[in-house]
Amino acid sequence: MTPHTKLFTPGPVEVSPKTLAAFSRPMIGHRGGEFKSLYAGILPRLQTLFGTRQPVFLSTSSAWGVMEGAIRNLVQKRALNCMCGAFSDKWLDVSQRCGKPADGLQVEWGTPITPEGLDEKLATGLYDVVTIIHNETSTGVLNPLADLAAVLRRYPEVVSVVDTVSSFSAVPIPMDELGIDVLLTGSQKALALPPGLALFACSERAFERAARATDRGYYFDFLEFKKNQEGDMTPSTPSVSHIYALQSKLDDIFEEGVENRHARHARTNALVHDWVRQQGFEFFAPEGYRSVTLTCVANNRNIDVAAWLGRVKKKHGLVFDGGYGKLKGKTFRLSNMGDETEETIGAMLAAITECLE
Repeated sequence: MTPHTKLFTPGPVEVSPKTLAAFSRPMIGHRGGEFKSLYAGILPRLQTLFGTRQPVFLSTSSAWGVMEGAIRNLVQKRALNCMCGAFSDKWLDVSQRCGKPADGLQVEWGTPITPEGLDEKLATGLYDVVTIIHNETSTGVLNPLADLAAVLRRYPEVVSVVDTVSSFSAVPIPMDELGIDVLLTGSQKALALPPGLALFACSERAFERAARATDRGYYFDFLEFKKNQEGDMTPSTPSVSHIYALQSKLDDIFEEGVENRHARHARTNALVHDWVRQQGFEFFAPEGYRSVTLTCVANNRNIDVAAWLGRVKKKHGLVFDGGYGKLKGKTFRLSNMGDETEETIGAMLAAITECLE
């Protein structure tokens, strides 16, 4: 058997034995009463995490499936894709591949989207959809979502789509209070589930916009999700195993307490930040805009990151990330998201410190 390598990467993250055991439960029919009870039973807790009274939908796909679906369902005039890193930059490509007119609000990697920049673009009247990544995983930038949402509320004709894949459940994201129209996330990052499940919720305004679209497709048709959810079902065959695992994870989250979970992520994140300073490294993201679930560290010490990764994996059986895309080797990323505790993060930091030189 291949030895287990523990993941401290920013997705996929380590999955607990309890969650994996839930994932392996026997199958049930996805159109029968057992599945309906399963879905109906987890819905209220999902609504609490989303901060919404709207239904929460389950999609057997990565979050990118729902991202593409949002573009197909909602863009009728022109999309504005807020771009501040590898993943948010991809939104523009997705919009254009869906045949939708789109522009990017591009800022330098490592800097956040600003309310002033967003307001300047929306004041042109060109756009009816804005996409924002809350936590840009490639750079460790946490965009100022509340400030951006305040700008969006001044433009009622503009529908907002917010990706929270690496922040969901680790920080408060009150969808209804902020006025977000589509909030989406995935399973493999802060939720600490196996990859392959996306979760999302839509405002009534988003449903009204979708109803006017003639090219929504089927698999990611928001109205099909809404219609099926009313009967506690999904439009197409779901990954029942993922939903069992999600049920188990929700048990964990609400047993710990949502606020306690947020506080734990803040504490483990602070441990990583202290280590960065102690080791003479620098942060890639600016003060005040740093992720709470991962830390993107600038390689100002010119460490051979790939060799360091190799030593850590060989000696300690754990893996962190050596930088994403054009930042590979110029940065590295340390994840504290999911189930990690002060103890596990402390052990990880001790291991990578031992192998640093």
